[in-house]
Parts: sequence; C-alpha cells; structure tokens
Amino acid sequence: MSDINPCMTCGACCAYFRVSFYWSEGDDAYGNVPVALTEPVSPFLRCMRGTYQKDPRCIALQGEPGEATCCTIYENRPSTCREFVMSGENGELNEACLRARAHYHLPPLYKDPPILTFPDAATDELSRVQSCA
Repeated sequence: MSDINPCMTCGACCAYFRVSFYWSEGDDAYGNVPVALTEPVSPFLRCMRGTYQKDPRCIALQGEPGEATCCTIYENRPSTCREFVMSGENGELNEACLRARAHYHLPPLYKDPPILTFPDAATDELSRVQSCA
C-alpha cells in the first residue's frame, strides 16, 4: 500500500489550467502568493506566471506532469490551488482533474471500485498536495 499522494506524481492541473485569483492574494497586498511569480489578467485578477498562455504551466511547478512533481510555493499557493481537489476526494469526481490527467495520458483517479488506480488514492490523509521539501 502506497502512502504517496497521487498529486505528487501528477501535476497535470498545474500544467493544464490557468491559475487565476484575486489580486490581493499577492504578497504586495495582504496575501502570501509571491507577486514576482504572477502576472496581471485584469485590474482585479492575477494569475500564476506561465498559466496565461496557450500551453499553460505554472512557474511554481517543479518536475514533469505524470512523474515526480511538487509545488515550490505550496505554503503560499493561491486560493485557486487550495480549493482544487483531487478526483475521488470525499467520494466526488472532479471532472477538471480527470480532464487534466487525460491530457497527460494519466489514468483517472477514483475513490470506489470498480476502478482504483492508486491504493487509498482519495483518503483524507493522502489527498493533501505536498510541498517540495
């Protein structure tokens, strides 16, 4: 039985979606997201650098999707990342997670049989994305 969070070998969402959030989450306002790693989207929104392009990839993603990955600013990640849940967590499918994983030819994550791609993939303890530490 593996105790590795499937997100640690995935990173697909970080290299598939634009990661936008309210501007005040930046560390130049009242937030924790390093503003040097962001770019403006509108007067009220910012996004993680690298995600506002045709082939998005968050500047904070270390590693290659589908292999060993981690977030270099995990403790200071924006709310968009904090709210994104791995498919199968709490027994719910996350179509966005499944879509990103499919883009990188990764198998879907499900909590319940008939398909369970990783042992205990969606338990609460394992569902947290971990930092690069």
